[in-house]
Parts: sequence; structure tokens; C-alpha cells
Amino acid sequence: MPRPAKHDESRILNAAAAIAAKHGPKAATITAIGAAIGAPSGSIYHRFRTRDELLGRLWLSKARVFQDHFERALQHPDPRQAGLEAALSLPRTARADFEGARIMLLHRREDFLSPGWPPEMKREAERLGKQVSGLLDHVTKRLFGRNTIAARQAAVFAVLDVPFAAVRRAIAAGEPPAEAIDRLITTAYFAIIDAERN
Repeated sequence: MPRPAKHDESRILNAAAAIAAKHGPKAATITAIGAAIGAPSGSIYHRFRTRDELLGRLWLSKARVFQDHFERALQHPDPRQAGLEAALSLPRTARADFEGARIMLLHRREDFLSPGWPPEMKREAERLGKQVSGLLDHVTKRLFGRNTIAARQAAVFAVLDVPFAAVRRAIAAGEPPAEAIDRLITTAYFAIIDAERN
């Protein structure tokens, strides 16, 4: 029976996430990641062909978590509640994955992306981009019964922009978002949605 891999992909990605979240993606070098888990560089390159691929997989994995939570929240049968659950998915996910929140909210997507990605990673990035656009179309139509420019702007502001602004300040300060932020997001969400629906 083969021995389990001592330095598997998840362990490497977790170490990269911890470094990138605390010090930024530039600090997540192969040397630093190897030192964090006690692995030689060769072990990391055995799992990831390049540092760009490693950082790309890290970003994709975190983006997938946040977007999947957003998508699940939108499955609530009541449209107004579905939009609210989607808005609250950001602080909730940020509390559950603080390192992921720092990666997703404090750094640019381009800090982790590379034109040299393998084709399957490029396809996953494209899928995530289409997923966001499709979900925003869906929530706009459910909330307002139409997908006009004004309705889309209101939906995006209520379910994305407000939660992002509310959460980012705490994340940048090195703290998970307080539970009280959820109440503020809820108040702002209903004010925006109800104003557009009337």
C-alpha cells in the first residue's frame, strides 16, 4: 500500500493562504511556503508546476467558496429573503474563512492570475465569471421582475456593494466582521430593494 503524501495539495494551499492573507500574495513564495510546512521546494513543485499555478489554484479555490455560498443563499424560495441571504453570505463566509476573506477582499484578482495557467484553470476562471453574472441576472429578475439597467444596479448595490463595503473595513483591520454588521447590511438591503420595487 502506498504511503499517504506528506505534503499534499491542500496542505500546501493552506500554507500559501496563510502567508498571502497575512503578508500579501508576493510573500507567498515557494521558499516561504516550504518553510511553513517543512517541505523542500521539490515537494511543492511536484504538486504545482509553477508558483503562478499554485497562486492561481489558491485564488480559484477561495473564489469558489465565496461564490458557492452566495449561490446557495439565493435558493431561498422568497425572493426578498433570497437576496438578503445572498448579501449576508459575505460576512458569514468571511467569518468562517477569514484568510480567504483577506485574499478575496484586500487583493486584486490580477495578483493571483497568470496568462500561463493550464487550460483547465482558465476554464474554471471563466466559469466563475459567468456564474457571478448569471447569479446577478437571476436575483435581479426575482427581486424586480425585470433586468433593466436600473434594476441590475439596485440589485448589485444591495447584494454585493453594501456587504463588500461593510465587511472590507474590518477585514483590512485584521478582524472578522462583527455580528452587528449583519444587522446594518440587512437595514441597507431592505431600504434599497424596497425603494426600487416601489
